[in-house]
Amino acid sequence: MDLTAACRAFVSVTERGSFTDGAAAARMSQPVASRRVAALEEHFGERLLTRASRQVVLTPFGRDVLPAARRLVEAADTLLHEAEAARRKPWRLAVPGIFPTAALARLVAEVRACGVALDLRVAAPARRESLVHAQQVRAALVAVAGDGARWSVPLGLAGAAAPASRRVHLDTLRAGRGDAGPLRRIWLQPEDDVPHIRDPLTRLRDATGLRPAQLVVAADLTSAAAEVLGTADLLVCSEAQAGELGLVWRPLGDVALSRGFALATAADTPRHVAEERLGDALTRCLGAGLHAPAPGGAG
Repeated sequence: MDLTAACRAFVSVTERGSFTDGAAAARMSQPVASRRVAALEEHFGERLLTRASRQVVLTPFGRDVLPAARRLVEAADTLLHEAEAARRKPWRLAVPGIFPTAALARLVAEVRACGVALDLRVAAPARRESLVHAQQVRAALVAVAGDGARWSVPLGLAGAAAPASRRVHLDTLRAGRGDAGPLRRIWLQPEDDVPHIRDPLTRLRDATGLRPAQLVVAADLTSAAAEVLGTADLLVCSEAQAGELGLVWRPLGDVALSRGFALATAADTPRHVAEERLGDALTRCLGAGLHAPAPGGAG
């Protein structure tokens, strides 16, 4: 027997004085209400109502248990209300600042269609980790390296000019003795200022004889893109990002780089639940699923 449903029928019938009106108020049929009250009486071993013509009258036992039955129904209604409010409470999700507005809008709309409201917080990699550890967000898309990544987005170099080769080799950026022009620089956006991207590039810069000033971390993506659009400099980015900025993208010929992401969750949110609700939408938003090209191709 569903005790709450039976008490709901009992309380509603009692308040309205008839099975017909009480059943309608409780949004159930009259036979269902009658069966539920009868089941409750059988469970207690006592009559709750005296049925007289079209009206019902509480028995002494019914009067004694009615207040407790009413409290049970009210508690069940409160629980249902709170559960619905909790289900509709926005999920605060920390995301990278690399997404265009359209991609974020599609992410929010797609997840909303699955019954989850997102409240996005755009933040740099270290900040996203601190937000989730402090439980200021429910989940965060954090930057990770290698096998720890659930999503991987290949990176290359993009510039304003049409390329002369299919891949970029860093030694082609090395200044010759007779070069009088400014040094060509490689710009890292804040999202890529993480060890598994910055350090391999730094080692490659040194190994190919580039100067330290030729690898620069930009304050933001807009500043980096402006430098690249107005010079012969190059931007570390994904192919999709290059297309959004109107730049020509090529893979690196010396090393394979990629942005790796995983979903970290606050202590009160199981990660498998977050991945189940957000995983597919995040995959599409990131444009993941591409494979990083192997280094060392034709120049």
